Amino acid sequence: MTATTPTTPTTGLDAHLVVDRGGFNLDLCLAAAPGDVVALLGPNGAGKTTALRALAGLTPLSAGHLCLDGAELDGTPPEARPVGVVFQDYLLFPHLTALDNVAFGPRCHGMPKAAARAHAADWLNRMGLADHAGAKPRRLSGGQAQRVALARALATHPRLLLLDEPLAALDARTRLDVRAELRRHLAAFEAVAVLVTHDPLDAMVLADRLVVVEGGRVVQEGTPADIARHPRTDYIASLVGLNLYQGRADGHAVRLDAGPHITTTEDLTGPVFVAFPPSAVTLHRDRPDSSARNAWQGEITGLESHGDQIRVDLTGELPLTADLTTAAVAELGLHTGASVWATVKAAQTHAYPA
Repeated sequence: MTATTPTTPTTGLDAHLVVDRGGFNLDLCLAAAPGDVVALLGPNGAGKTTALRALAGLTPLSAGHLCLDGAELDGTPPEARPVGVVFQDYLLFPHLTALDNVAFGPRCHGMPKAAARAHAADWLNRMGLADHAGAKPRRLSGGQAQRVALARALATHPRLLLLDEPLAALDARTRLDVRAELRRHLAAFEAVAVLVTHDPLDAMVLADRLVVVEGGRVVQEGTPADIARHPRTDYIASLVGLNLYQGRADGHAVRLDAGPHITTTEDLTGPVFVAFPPSAVTLHRDRPDSSARNAWQGEITGLESHGDQIRVDLTGELPLTADLTTAAVAELGLHTGASVWATVKAAQTHAYPA
């Protein structure tokens, strides 16, 4: 008898999601190993929710495939998939207590009532909600309801956890606390988690890898640090708070596709992106006499509060955004329509291949 080498079963998520909805077409590839937390990030209408619904089985695929742990799921009804979902509005059963909401999934999978309730009580205890087991959803705060929804999703031991804007309905203070708690639970989750969000902070804090979607297509993916440092579209640059330009490098000089040149510290040749943060921009009412290698004349088109600073939008030789203190805005006498000079030191720019 000839000996055969056992094969290791494929684990994790391997998906090519193609959904044709007439006026909108999603074509998205996703792969993730057990333990990975992947965030789908993108503007409204990008296709994030369509992708999530396709993974959950709520929207059928037009083409492609969906494999989880080596098993093809396309065509499998949602209730038969080893998938847990946390919806934006939680969708807890209003007539059931927190305990029975969490026990519902295990009961549907055949677990006896007493065992399911004991299992649910354990999950509520892990979420710090043991004292709220008998409360119905209307008696729960937003943060408590979110944790019950997460416990309900995890109680069936899913191999794929889907989170649809899980923090969107929370106020700022609760969001901060629940985000930290969610990060802890996701770090301990041993299967694949896919998070859909439009909030860059949620994505950066919770995910190991970001997949940025625009117009139903992946435009960039990578670690949060890589995405933040190397944005490749205007949407991503705006998301991470950078001024972004594209051009052609010849050594330290980059001639932009539309506009002047930018001097950088990187020595590159060919198509590149150049980025710098609004905080790197200094504004002057007159042409500056400074060491900055980059100076452009422009006109202020808008000023608005941005955290503890004032965000200033400029048009002109190089449209850009600058962040200034309130004191600096007052001292310079800045206002919409004012003519200014903007400077950026070469050391504060970052160029990378396009």
